[in-house]
Amino acid sequence: MHRKLAALPRRTKQLIMVGADMAMLPLAVWSAFALRFGTVAPPYLDRFWWLFIATPLLTIPILYALGLYRAIVRYMSTQAVFAVVNGVGLSALLIIAMSLMLDMRGLPRSVVLLYALFALLYIGGSRFLIRTSLQSLIRRRTNKEPVVIYGAGAAGLQSAAALLNGNEYEPVAFVDDNPALQGMVMHGIKVHSPELLSKLAAALEVSYVLLAMPSLSRLRRNAILDRLEPLPVRVKTLPGLADLVSGAARVDEFREVDIEDLLGRDPVIPQQRLLGQCIHGKVVMVTGAGGTIGSELCRQILRLAPQALILYELSEPALYRIEQELQRIVQAEGIAAEVVPLLGSVTERAMLRRVMSGWGVHTVYHAAAYKHVPIVEHNYISGVRNNIFGTWYAAEAALAAGVERFVLVSTDKAVRPTNVMGASKRLAELVLQGLHDRGTREGGPATRFCMVRFGNVLGSSGSVVPLFREQIQSGGPVTVTDPEVTRYFMTIPEATALVIQAGAMGQGGDVFVLDMGDSVKIVDLARRMIHLAGYEVCDEENPDGDIAITFTGLRPGEKLYEELLIGAVDAPTQHPMIRQAQESFQPWPQLQPHLDKLLRACDRFNCEAVRKLLLESVSGFQPTPDIHDLIWQREPRPSVAIVRHIEEGLAVAASRAQPPKS
Repeated sequence: MHRKLAALPRRTKQLIMVGADMAMLPLAVWSAFALRFGTVAPPYLDRFWWLFIATPLLTIPILYALGLYRAIVRYMSTQAVFAVVNGVGLSALLIIAMSLMLDMRGLPRSVVLLYALFALLYIGGSRFLIRTSLQSLIRRRTNKEPVVIYGAGAAGLQSAAALLNGNEYEPVAFVDDNPALQGMVMHGIKVHSPELLSKLAAALEVSYVLLAMPSLSRLRRNAILDRLEPLPVRVKTLPGLADLVSGAARVDEFREVDIEDLLGRDPVIPQQRLLGQCIHGKVVMVTGAGGTIGSELCRQILRLAPQALILYELSEPALYRIEQELQRIVQAEGIAAEVVPLLGSVTERAMLRRVMSGWGVHTVYHAAAYKHVPIVEHNYISGVRNNIFGTWYAAEAALAAGVERFVLVSTDKAVRPTNVMGASKRLAELVLQGLHDRGTREGGPATRFCMVRFGNVLGSSGSVVPLFREQIQSGGPVTVTDPEVTRYFMTIPEATALVIQAGAMGQGGDVFVLDMGDSVKIVDLARRMIHLAGYEVCDEENPDGDIAITFTGLRPGEKLYEELLIGAVDAPTQHPMIRQAQESFQPWPQLQPHLDKLLRACDRFNCEAVRKLLLESVSGFQPTPDIHDLIWQREPRPSVAIVRHIEEGLAVAASRAQPPKS
């Protein structure tokens, strides 16, 4: 029956409700007389028969005007309640006015009051009865998951109301830290103390706890997650307050717990003066614009009102994606900046110079790099070309074009590197420091070079976080390289904003280091993600657990611990999250010969020479012996065979090109 009614057209449902009210209003008049005189056949009905006609004729139009018949009963809110109260109250006043104007004495005033109460009961009560019945039907039909909502504030109440009318979750209890709310009943759901969560989860067979506290600080949210982690429940969270306010998310869109809540801290408010100093009204170029950091740089730069934003990217799909996204932002937010997508490599010296000179670039953010350690370790000639010479060529083009600032996005792996990627990034830093030194010797460079060094960013390509989440969803195992491995983490938007602010502080040759907080043990992160997904870790202590953690060994070039400083000295800056490293560098006359030799070795595909020159050029470069045994000694290796084949071909070609001896 309920399903047939729910399937009726909206207009038909409205007519049914009007018809029901027209029948209930005369019933309310009779009930008032019956209660007043204590009999089912009360007196005076023959005298005041006109009330049975007047009440529906007066009340129905009023209720219609107040919007009662436009409200959907299943989602009826307090607005509909006010419409019933106001409509019935106004009709009772009109009845009193009519009896006075028509001089119809003898109508008991208590009858009018009783009529209003019965009308409220019949009209309002019938709707709440239908609403409760429909919601009960939906719950039975959809077999919804019982959940506990953590947070009985405004967001929690809105979420509960949305979930009650949805098809996925059934809120069975609130939990809140506020003692003033504990024991109260909201939306028919009782608020409990967090200490009772374990008992509630067991008694109510709860499989989910939904965090409904979008404005809570990250530190406080992290403490709550610590409390929830031992419980055998899955934890989901409401989107952030900014997403809710902007309309990007709804109060019933619960998501997996953001990894920022597990690792991050409350971000420091950016200094607007530093953010806009190198961007506002200027032509800005981002190399590697389609990468993780590059694309976020573009998003933040665009909102800082540059004159033009040049996207320089080697990958056509990545360039297309970020250009389309930025054009949508331009249209939606009415930004006047021109977005220019350019396909090109940072190893193309002529194109870099042409672009920077032709567009009159003021600021360059150099984010183009090959950064995946194992990939670069097995392809390090390509890594050296892109990371070292790409940086050198871009910096020389900036000098030639009169660019004001050049900011290199560096990495913590450049500190005492154990892999080619880290060594190449450290040598890229030395290139910029050397160019600054050369310019200083020649009377002052036109371009201010600086470097910003930081650790891992959450959610980047190759990050362990999305990998762990995928492995957990597929039932495991979760793979960790080593039980002792640790890493620093920072959110992508926070790291990017700090890169922009650090770049504004650079005076030339500066190495800035971002405050990454405390390092995180990766195996602990894996365990926590497993627990918050509602599973138990399968190990020796708990062989019946759900998901195992397996250790695969460090990948080629990986370190157990990452560092941010080469020396032991750093200095504060005007930003509390940015430090300035005090490190030695190589003067340009000393560095350039190494670069020339390295370039010639790359041109000849002489891998041994490239490795040797990196060891000579980068102080502290200590490649793991086992890794280089893997690359250089194990035979046969297709990649090494290819390199040797190329070397032999080049040697033959060179001998043929020599003039014959007389």
